[in-house]
Amino acid sequence: MKSQRILKWLSIAAIAFGVLTVFSGGRALFGGMEARAELGNIVPFVLWFNFLAGFVYVLAGAALLRTRLWAAPMALLLAVSTVLVFLAFAVHIVAGGAFEARTVGALSLRSLFWIAVALVAMRAMKASPAGSSPR
Repeated sequence: MKSQRILKWLSIAAIAFGVLTVFSGGRALFGGMEARAELGNIVPFVLWFNFLAGFVYVLAGAALLRTRLWAAPMALLLAVSTVLVFLAFAVHIVAGGAFEARTVGALSLRSLFWIAVALVAMRAMKASPAGSSPR
């Protein structure tokens, strides 16, 4: 029961995180030269991934909140894909590409968050009777 309560809060955090990610990514992508100048050395594939993933964060958070059976695998997919983008970003850095140090922190936070959500979701889904809802 404790993991389900934690999952509820993580679900709400995922939705909020997703909304903030969409707005900040949208501003960076579509806000014009002034918005991009504030960001410094952006890495386009990281920016696009984060922006698009923000929509999936909202969907995953809502699915987790409603205990959908497909929510835990979606959280795991977000964790794995974020780690893979982080690895690609590391290759970009090692190859001498320009970047902002805060991107390292942001990708670390996103990776750890989705790994935690996936682990809690898998535990909560196993503990709930028949996954609660087959949808």
